[in-house]
Amino acid sequence: MKSDALKLGPQNAPHRALYHALGLTEEEIKRPLVGVVSSYNEIVPGHMNLDKIVDAVKLGVAMAGGTPIVFPAIAVCDGIAMGHQGMKYSLVTRDLIADSTEAMALAHGFDALVMVPNCDKNVPGLLMAAARLNIPTIFVSGGPMLAGRIDGGRASFSTISEAVGKFNAGKMTEEKLREYECKTCPTCGSCSGMYTANSMNCLTEALGMGLRGNGTIPAVYSARIELAKRAGMAVMELVERDLRPRDIMTEAAFRNALTVDMALGCSTNSMLHLPAIARECGVDIRLDDANAISEKTPNLCHLAPAGHTYMEQLDEAGGVYAVMHELSKKGLLDLTCPTVTGKTVGENIAGCENRDPAVIRPVEDPYSSTGGIAVLRGNLAPEGCVVKRSAVAPEMLVHRGPARVFECEEDAQAAINAGEIHPGDVVVIRYEGPRGGPGMREMLNPTSAIMGMGLGDSVALVTDGRFSGATRGACIGHVSPEAAAGGPIGVVREGDMIAIDIPGSRLELLIAPEELAERLRNFVPQTKELTGYLRRYAAQVSSGASGAVLN
Repeated sequence: MKSDALKLGPQNAPHRALYHALGLTEEEIKRPLVGVVSSYNEIVPGHMNLDKIVDAVKLGVAMAGGTPIVFPAIAVCDGIAMGHQGMKYSLVTRDLIADSTEAMALAHGFDALVMVPNCDKNVPGLLMAAARLNIPTIFVSGGPMLAGRIDGGRASFSTISEAVGKFNAGKMTEEKLREYECKTCPTCGSCSGMYTANSMNCLTEALGMGLRGNGTIPAVYSARIELAKRAGMAVMELVERDLRPRDIMTEAAFRNALTVDMALGCSTNSMLHLPAIARECGVDIRLDDANAISEKTPNLCHLAPAGHTYMEQLDEAGGVYAVMHELSKKGLLDLTCPTVTGKTVGENIAGCENRDPAVIRPVEDPYSSTGGIAVLRGNLAPEGCVVKRSAVAPEMLVHRGPARVFECEEDAQAAINAGEIHPGDVVVIRYEGPRGGPGMREMLNPTSAIMGMGLGDSVALVTDGRFSGATRGACIGHVSPEAAAGGPIGVVREGDMIAIDIPGSRLELLIAPEELAERLRNFVPQTKELTGYLRRYAAQVSSGASGAVLN
């Protein structure tokens, strides 16, 4: 055991003295030491139940013969951070989480880890740490929120976000907005649509790093506690077999995850996180891989915000394994990949039938024959950009319109609220990329305002920043290179015509090549005075096209 180097022999008596100071018995000290990485806090709704999940994990570890020891990981609530400087600190926490978990695990010689995350950057940050540390590890999340109930239908966080746009447009009363405010997020858990948190928890199952139900069992269900106990027991089996994250997260596993991503219609943020996790595994995942997989993968689910089904319904329909079972009918998955269950993907999903074709479309009758995410290229995004194709209105899949240019999210939001954006416009928001933001802010507020005002079928948004998983519409993010790195988005002028062709995977600034070259020659990107962690982050971060990893 890894911890034996800290525990055995007379020379380690000082270490054992400190274990005794923790109240550990000799029997506990002799057992494998299992770090339980707890993301519990009292500010993130998706994390407020993690104390119960952690207690259940500890019990499972102890029942299976290990000694569980808890240490913390931070987490930011993207919803609360949205629309102000707090969002600059969301993506950047992914690396803080990975770095601090690495430090804690190696400093204390743990034999294995159970990761207990739930929300947006917390899940990929801990997956990055798991790959980097490469000791037996399993994931169990806190689970999704139940959908809200309003006017006889279901609702979620995107519902309340778009309701603000309706209110600002005079289409909703303040009293009704207040009702939405109080009813859209009725329980603890990660917000109830296929937003980034639920996307990453579902993809953790697809990667093989979580047990069945990790992504879909609602946070308030007792089955979530059972799952946590089983995760605690399962990690001890991983220790026994010495099965490690990099044995599981292979190139084939990442291709499985990208395939499931396309079928589920996950958040575009997965195109930042999967490459970053893969990099820690020594696997090279590129944006172009996403398009190649999307071309042959049917989109089977339209969960909110793309449609009107929610995570609890996906769970009832059979969850991620049922989606994978559908995909396997067309030979789209590598069924030989190992997983934390001790079985292969094929063994895991055998017999996991789709119980609700209205929630998970049969593979023979998909929403579309291609996947939920598309990568576009062109003279406006030479390194690529990303759009959630499954959440775009059909009439906006191909669009041409004049650029309305803004140097930050706040300026764009003010123009939208003032009624200055009109049908046909292409809103361009720049200097919000990984370096230019810095931190690549999610911009749910502008997109929700556009939708709430009824402009979702006539206005597009293009940015070097990114969008929330709760965003829907013709919203194209991760434009690379970003403006701060001298990218073409930095030289777009008010009124320039922009052409969007999502089926054709193109994003073009419609000016002569000679003029574009001249503008770029004379372009001097804006700079910002930065301090603290953001200054260090901006100096080290790479392009959104490569996962916004730190160099």
